[in-house]
Amino acid sequence: MAVPLRTAVAVLSAGLVATLLTNGPARADQREHVWTVSGPAAHQPTARIRLDDTTGTVSLSVTRGGRTVIEPSPVGIVTEQADLSEDLRFLHRKSRMVDERYRAKSGKRLERRVRMNETRLSFATSTGARLDLVVRASADGVAYRYVLPAGYGDVLGESSAFNLPRDAGAWLGTYRVDNEGQFAQYTAATAPTGEYSDQALFETDGGYTLLAESDLTGAYSGARLAHDQGTGSYRIKLADDRVPADGPLATPWRAMVTGDLATVTRSTFTDDLAPASKVPDTSWIKPGTVLWTWLAGGKEAGQSLAAQKAYVDYAAERNWPYEAVDAGWYFKADEWDTTDPDWQTDSWMPELVDYAGAKGVGIIVWIHQRDLDTAEERARWLPTLERWGVKGVKIDFMNSEAQPMLRWYDTILTETAAHHLMVDFHGSTVPKGIQRTWPQVMTLEGVAGEEKRTNTAAHLTTLPFTRNVIGSMDFTPGAFQRVGLRPNSDAAEVGLTVVAESGLQMFAGTPESYDERPLARAYFDQVPAAWDDTRLLAGRPGREAVLARRSGDRWFLGGVYAGAARTAEVPLTVGPGRWLVETVEDGATGLVRNLRVLRGGDTLSVDVVANGGFAGIACPWRPGITTCHR
Repeated sequence: MAVPLRTAVAVLSAGLVATLLTNGPARADQREHVWTVSGPAAHQPTARIRLDDTTGTVSLSVTRGGRTVIEPSPVGIVTEQADLSEDLRFLHRKSRMVDERYRAKSGKRLERRVRMNETRLSFATSTGARLDLVVRASADGVAYRYVLPAGYGDVLGESSAFNLPRDAGAWLGTYRVDNEGQFAQYTAATAPTGEYSDQALFETDGGYTLLAESDLTGAYSGARLAHDQGTGSYRIKLADDRVPADGPLATPWRAMVTGDLATVTRSTFTDDLAPASKVPDTSWIKPGTVLWTWLAGGKEAGQSLAAQKAYVDYAAERNWPYEAVDAGWYFKADEWDTTDPDWQTDSWMPELVDYAGAKGVGIIVWIHQRDLDTAEERARWLPTLERWGVKGVKIDFMNSEAQPMLRWYDTILTETAAHHLMVDFHGSTVPKGIQRTWPQVMTLEGVAGEEKRTNTAAHLTTLPFTRNVIGSMDFTPGAFQRVGLRPNSDAAEVGLTVVAESGLQMFAGTPESYDERPLARAYFDQVPAAWDDTRLLAGRPGREAVLARRSGDRWFLGGVYAGAARTAEVPLTVGPGRWLVETVEDGATGLVRNLRVLRGGDTLSVDVVANGGFAGIACPWRPGITTCHR
């Protein structure tokens, strides 16, 4: 029997729509739906989401330029009331473009542009439980999150995992609650069974991929990676066995920062995924370099007003904008009479703040999290610190990513912003979009930094491609006095002030150690803590990292190397024209200064000692110029 033309057209149209919706060929025995989400331009990362209609399970894979980034990996979430990892059927799809601009207060560059394609895929189980999977793709990454309506009870876990080719290169840090594990190199399959930080870097045919998380708040629980040796699978494990969910839930973004190594290094993808700033007026937030006194004098210095005034004097002489007072300054706080309206006069801190302010130096103070963990304690301390004129707080020893601690973070972020206090978190989580949403957060530790005696040069050369990709890192470089306790040379230590980005760049040395190294001291006088741009000039995780960061028309260069001495050949890809390049290098008897004129794109050759490095400044050349220092 003949089919009417109108009916035939309708059938063909329906088939065409089905094909377009699935982004795959229509089949008579269709057992899967497939959708793709790609970055806004050609040759950018592409996510492929597949629903197996037989099992109702969903998987996600990522390619770049047609090459594997992430193999098909399970997605899904399980709650008290619903298993949303299987038995799913497709409902509908909605897509949009995310196009935003914002200005950061610190980080790899201040001006940011966000362009992402977003697709929301809605699913339901046979019992009617709903799950939305939101997927975003940009030039430098792919991310997804789950959105659930209210009424599904506590979250019991995720089925989320990242499947890598077994032979993929892997740079992993063993998970610790303070996120201070050191990075080591494996392949995806040979890494020992255990738990790893979710800031894990992999190398596949599609380039480099850093796993990360964004928009983590007290509504959820922090993630780590669980791995079984012999497999390429890295599963999401939450800090809490059960995550209370009181209403509708949007989980944090599971992010994959991907591209060549230069793209990953300069990426702001995890910030770009996060909500916009919640601080309306950010004029009081001012990044800068800091004379940090803990490794210089320890608790004894923290208990001495005279010692702190001497440090302030030194910072003022050098035009360093801040001095940080670490543990010990309020060691008798429990004895203070807080019923007295003038109870703060029991402390010498107001005198120090006034003394420093008169010299143009701001004071940052250390405080233990246990002294800010109740509303009464925060009401005691935060208004007082603001009244004294303290510029920021270094809060220490959170040591948890469980939901109760994340809810404390939510509170302290709101209250420090209200009291105009910049924040440096230690013993902490790592940045997960926090610096976009709360720009008073200038830096976080969450790293095996200068204090750690077990650091290796390979670890130092891995951090720019792992921990520092996702946000500011309080590594605290400059501890020249720790001879035998650090693995690198003096020139590499100078270079770390550029390699390790931090909105409050804490110099960890002693005034005496700086004075013994006038070239290092002069470089510290110049280096800023906020950047207009960042570029990777040369690098390989575990071997070398050379970064260029721009402030105005000057590029600051930092290089760190692991292994034998060599002549490093660094492409000077900082722009066209002629550049005066002034470097600080290791010499036979100490630091030496070298000066040369190069064109943009030329090779900068530097003799590097074993586990060494260098620092430098490149500025536009003109006749007669002999230094980039100002």
